[in-house]
Amino acid sequence: MVNREGEAALDDPVGASLRGHHAHLARRLGRAAAYVPEVATFSAVGADPDEREWADLARLLGSGGFADLFSSPATPPPDWEPVFALDGRQMIWPGGPPPASDDDLVELGAESVAEMLDLVGRTRPGPFWARTYELGSYLGVRDGEGRLVAMAGERLRPPGWTEISAVCTDPEARGNGHAARLVGALVARISARGDRPFLHVAEANTGAIALYERLGFETRRSVTFRGFRTP
Repeated sequence: MVNREGEAALDDPVGASLRGHHAHLARRLGRAAAYVPEVATFSAVGADPDEREWADLARLLGSGGFADLFSSPATPPPDWEPVFALDGRQMIWPGGPPPASDDDLVELGAESVAEMLDLVGRTRPGPFWARTYELGSYLGVRDGEGRLVAMAGERLRPPGWTEISAVCTDPEARGNGHAARLVGALVARISARGDRPFLHVAEANTGAIALYERLGFETRRSVTFRGFRTP
């Protein structure tokens, strides 16, 4: 049974992260906030933003700037150009004993950025930039030749929660359980420091949803990921 305690922070995971654990990676104007561009494209406004708040976000991002509102239900003014809308779901770890740790995984950081960007470019797990690794811990799998063939890491950090993201495996290395090992290791790591793991996944990615359900994640809610261009 899923433990529902403390889930309010998950209703606005970007805003809650920018106001808290990731405040040092934020840029702000009024009540509008966004990550610095090299880290993430996500932006946040209040739960019920007024005209001034949207104007602040537009100034923060600049004319023609990309406003990735993630799962925020707030609707921008009509002169903001829609860029994309993608159906997805938010899934949470129900609690209980985490998987056993995996000592064969490697830590990924600044020295691995080029490899991480190359793997992301070939597998397209979602947005990942040169400084995205600063959001949290990233783990990887290397093959016998030392090549990075799979990775996953931590992204949003609303209070009491840590999001697992960038789960990807090179097409030639799939079928070896790398994604399950990586997600399991992150669940163990996140749980050990007292946070709850959660994640987001596109509704069309049925293979990933099936994997996360096998690992024990449960759907909390449906979401729509949306992006816009400022006037």
